[in-house]
This record gives sequence, structure tokens and C-alpha cells, in this order.
Amino acid sequence: MLKVLKNLKESWLSVIIIILLLIVQAACDLTLPDYTSKIVNVGIQNGGIEEVAPEMIRKNTMDNLLIFTEDDETILASYEEISKQNLDEKEYEKLVKEYPALENETLYKLKKLSNEEKENLNSVMAKPLMIVSYLNDEKMQMPQEQANSMLSKIDEQLDEMQDSILEQVAIQEVKEEYKAMGVDTDSLQNKYIIISGLKMLGISLIIMASAISIMLLSARVGAKLAKTLREKVFKKVLSFSNKEFSEYSTASLITRSTNDIQQIQGLIGMLFRVVVYAPIIGIGGFLRVLRQSDNSMAWIIGVAILAILFVVITLFIIAMPRFKKLQDLVDKVNLVAREILTGLPVIRAFNTEKREEKRFDVANIDLTKTDLFVNRAMSFMMPILMLIMNSISLLIVWVGAHGVDSGTMQVGNMMAFIQYTMQIVMSFLMISMLSIILPRASVSANRINEVLETDEFIKESKNPKQLNPAKKGLVEFKNVGFKYPDSDEEVLSDITFTAKPGETTAIIGSTGSGKSTIVNLIPRFYDITSGNLLIDGVDIKDISNKDLRKIIGFVPQKGLLFSGTIESNIKYGNPDMSDEQMVKSAQIAQAEEFIESKPLKYKEPIAQGGSNVSGGQKQRLSIARAIAIDPEILVFDDSFSALDFKTDSILRAELSKITKDKTVIIVAQRINTILNADQIIVLEDGKVVGKGTHEELIKNNETYKQIALSQLSEEELNIEGGNKHE
Repeated sequence: MLKVLKNLKESWLSVIIIILLLIVQAACDLTLPDYTSKIVNVGIQNGGIEEVAPEMIRKNTMDNLLIFTEDDETILASYEEISKQNLDEKEYEKLVKEYPALENETLYKLKKLSNEEKENLNSVMAKPLMIVSYLNDEKMQMPQEQANSMLSKIDEQLDEMQDSILEQVAIQEVKEEYKAMGVDTDSLQNKYIIISGLKMLGISLIIMASAISIMLLSARVGAKLAKTLREKVFKKVLSFSNKEFSEYSTASLITRSTNDIQQIQGLIGMLFRVVVYAPIIGIGGFLRVLRQSDNSMAWIIGVAILAILFVVITLFIIAMPRFKKLQDLVDKVNLVAREILTGLPVIRAFNTEKREEKRFDVANIDLTKTDLFVNRAMSFMMPILMLIMNSISLLIVWVGAHGVDSGTMQVGNMMAFIQYTMQIVMSFLMISMLSIILPRASVSANRINEVLETDEFIKESKNPKQLNPAKKGLVEFKNVGFKYPDSDEEVLSDITFTAKPGETTAIIGSTGSGKSTIVNLIPRFYDITSGNLLIDGVDIKDISNKDLRKIIGFVPQKGLLFSGTIESNIKYGNPDMSDEQMVKSAQIAQAEEFIESKPLKYKEPIAQGGSNVSGGQKQRLSIARAIAIDPEILVFDDSFSALDFKTDSILRAELSKITKDKTVIIVAQRINTILNADQIIVLEDGKVVGKGTHEELIKNNETYKQIALSQLSEEELNIEGGNKHE
């Protein structure tokens, strides 16, 4: 998987932006529960008052507070006494509007303190403020000794209370103090709630913008990765020799280039969110829970995580083996479907439609069963995980309600805890969702890597040599041997002959004698296993494949055309060739007659595989395509088999006019095609058993004579022989 994901380096900028946006989104998500807690605890319960230490306090209240604290110096040092006498007019008017009591009495104003000093002051003032909230002014007019005694007893009780509860009760006294000074506490409360709500709205907008941007960028990164992988797989497949194609079926290569890459693309949409976002949310949420003044419910998160991991691991163990099998079954369905569609004429001819339907049904049912099993197993995941989430919520409310009832927890803290827990659980849910996609994507990644890391059987020389112009078109086989990969026996052995420019070399032999194998060695579709094969005087292994195939016009045994037009097929080897060259090639290949009969002539569409033209027309267009590039060497692998005798004869006559300085190599089954060849190579069981002209071989080679007599009578052969001598 990591090898495939290395291709993300092409989108490194987008990946960095996605990671940064995910960090921003995670940070914002972790902030929202704090605001929820503050709105409940501060905005609703405390009337919008955040600090225990009031911004303003009356002198008589300050005096009462100092009775019940030993830290009177700390408190007095944090406040400054203000009245009409020590304020300028503007500042006085401003403060009177906010604190009307300033008109009638002296107030204390909180100085500017650091956060640390403010926290210390809050802690110091919490207890005396709480005591004052339970006592009225008459009861507080008592001797110092009695006050100290009461303070000692109350301290013991207050020490057992949680700091958050203590602060909450103290803030209620601050609220009453503000009311006594004429402050509009309702306005203060509304202002706090509105500001907090607007902040939450702003954070939510940032989260939304981040999420949309992440999805867009992730989609682009995934699409670009898929494009890169398709290009690499396709480029790799183009470099495959016949050996590699024998290892991978066409259906499998198509599946790997489409379905497997789509699995990887789908993974990218979730990958960044799981790798970056989920850990930040999970760890960040857990740390924030621990930072709360009351973390007695942290064990609930542990229970939730263990329950989720148990479900995910169990389903993963059950489904993983089937994920591996799934892609192989997709291959099989594609293979069977392709084979049936390709062989449809034969299937109809033998009336075996029902049998093929059953064969497809078997492959289809196997895939369906496996797919259903995997999806059913995974379909259990979401309901179970949602059950765990809802059960955890109920457990938090149950435990938290007891804490609220006993005064050890605030309602807002319980709500924040629920939100943090859900965030932590959701982070694990994301990881569990990844476990649905990851196994199949991992299998797909391995299948893609198999193709990309396939060691090529035919390796190009790192220091290719240039072709020798003095030996242009010369093809030399010197004791060449060849065996197919993974085969123990050679199919060709000790093949020695030379095909010269200006001459026609024909290869003939019984079926399976190795004729097509020899000509497949010339463009290096296979590599020889022994001996030497020289093209233009250079060993074929020292020539770059591009230079080699540029000088060879190869016409395969089965004429293959590409979807497009007649023109695009003839110009396939050189799209920039002139129309005159195209027409001339068609004339030589005897294709002009049927082309001119078409309504659009050379612009006539050709269906995929050339299914809208006959076998003979395919062969003639294939021959025209090879001639059009004006190669040094023309190789015909039994390329005249679909032509009638008349067309065959005319075509060879026309070919002879343009091949006076070219090397022509023909594999043939018909004796008539090679009667006038300058050199005929006779093969039997992968060995050369005869070499010479038709007349020489008919007299001296029994194998050739038997092949000739199987096609022509003795009288016809003598006539042909007599004419040749004449």
C-alpha cells in the first residue's frame, strides 16, 4: 500500500494543504464543546459572569469578605478604591452608567491582573464570597474571635466541596452584588450568550469551509493518483513481452487498471481524515477530558474504545480473507465474460449458449456470494457501533446526573463530556470505517504493485548501439535456440540462415514446427535463449526496441485493426504521412478497390477489432499499414491466408516492385505463395531441415516435397518447376 501511496508526491502541495485544513478543523471541533459548557455553566447558571473576583465591589461587601479570609492583603492589593473624588468626570460618568451605586457609595475596582494572578484571586475569594452568600449583614456584625471560629468550621465543610461547585455558588453572590450596584444582569447574561453563540457560529463556518475544501482537494488528489497509477500500469503493460502477457490474463490487467485503481481512489477520500483528523480528535478530546476539573468519568471513554476495537477487530478477522478473494473473483467474471463475447460466433455455431450461460452464472454467483458475505459482515458494524455510541451517551448521563445531584459536577461539564466522548468515539468510528475500505484497497494495491514491479523478461540495453548502414536490412540467424519461459525444452534449436535485402525469404513447415516463433523473434517479441540474431549487423539485444521496430513492417497472422477510420489504420505507424503514400500503400495491398466502394472511402469508420470488414479486407489493410511506413524489413506471418489466389498473386507481384532493396520474410502455408522466393527455409520440430529454392528443395528435400505434394499435383509441380528453369 505504501508503495502505491508514494505516488502522492505529485500532489504534495494539495496534501500539505489538506493536512493543515484537517488540523484547523480538528482544533475547531475540539473547541466547540468548551463553548457549550460555558454557555450552560456561565451564560445560564452564572448569568454571564465568568470570574469569581468581581470587576466592581461595594466597600461594605469588601469589609465583610475580609472578615472571613486570612488573605486580606492579596484581595486588597488586587483592588483600588474609587469614588467621585478620585475619578475624572468622563470616567466617572461612564462608570456611573454601568454601576449606578457609585453615585452614593465608594466602590472597589479590580486592577489589571495577569491570568495567573487572576486565578489565584478567584481561588482566594471563592470561600469568603460563598460564606457571605449564606449570611446577612446583621449576622456578619460579630466579634473577630467568633468570626474566626465560624470561618474554621465552614472551611472544613467547604474543603469537601469541588472547586467548580464552590466557584459557582460564589459567582451567585457576585451576581447579587452586581444587582445591588444597579447593574443590568439580564443584559449581561444575554450579551455573554449572544457573543458565545456568535463565536460558535464563526467556528462552525470555519469547520464547514475546511470540510468542503478538504473534500474537494481529497477528490482531486484521489483522481490524480488514479490517473498516475493508470498511466504507470498502462505504460508498464505496453513494455510487456509475450512472457508477461502469459502470466497476466487480459481480463486481469483490465481489472487492475480500472476496478483496483478505483478502490485506491476511494480510499484517498478517507485516508487523510483518518490518518490526521481522527488521531487529533481522539487524543485531543481525551486530553481535554482529563484537563477538566472533574474527570471521574474518564473510565467511560476507555470502555467505549475497548468495545469499538473488539467489534472492528472481530469483523476484520472475519472479512479480510474474503476481501482478498473478491478481486480474484472479479477477474474471473471479466475473464469469462470476455471469452464468451469474443467467441460468440463459435458459441452460436455449436449451439452452446446454455452451457456458456451456466459457466458465467457459476463465476457470477461465486462473486455475488462473496460480495454479499463481506457486505453483510460489514453491515453489522454501523448498527453495533451506533448502539455502543448511544449506550455510552446513556451511561454518561446516568453517571453525570448522579454527579450533578451530589454537587460534584456541573450540567455544562456533563454536556461537554458527552460531546468530547462522542468526538473520541467518532474518531474510532472513522478508523473502523477505514477498516471496511482498507482491506480491499490493500489487496488492490498489492495487485497493482505486482504489475508495476514485474521484472521484464526482455530488457533493453543501457547502452544501445546504432544500426550499421552498410548492412541495412540484413537479418542473420546464427545457431539460434529458443524455449518459452518456464519451459524445459527448446522449441527452436540451431536455427541458422540469412535474409538479405532485395531477396524474399520464405519459411514453411508443418503446424507447430516453429514458423511464427521465428518471425516473432525478429521484432523481439521474445528473446532468443541461445545463439545470435543480428539485424543490420548488430546483435538484436544491443538495439533499442524503438530503433528496431521502426525498421520492421510486421504483419501478424491475424489481421488486427483499431477503432477509427481506414485512414487512421493505414497511417497508424506514421500519422504524419502524406495521403499519396497512404493511397499507394492501399493500391499495393490490393485494398483500394474495396476502399473506393465505401461511401466515405478512406474516412470510412472501422469498428473495434475491425468487426465491420471481412477477414481478407482486414489482412489487406494490415499489409497496407506495414508497407506505408516504408520499412527496411517486411515480415509477413502467414498474412496471405485469407486472400484468394488471384488477389494473392497480384499483391505479391506489386510487392516485388517496391521490395528490390528491402528484406522480405514470409511465413506461409501455401506453396503457391512461396514458389518464386529466393530462399525457402523448411522447418520440422523446431529445426531447419532444408534450405534453398523451390526447385532445389522439390528435388532434394523430402519434407518440403511432402508439403508440396499435399497441396499440388506432381504435374503442377513439374509445370512450376519447368517454368522456373525456363
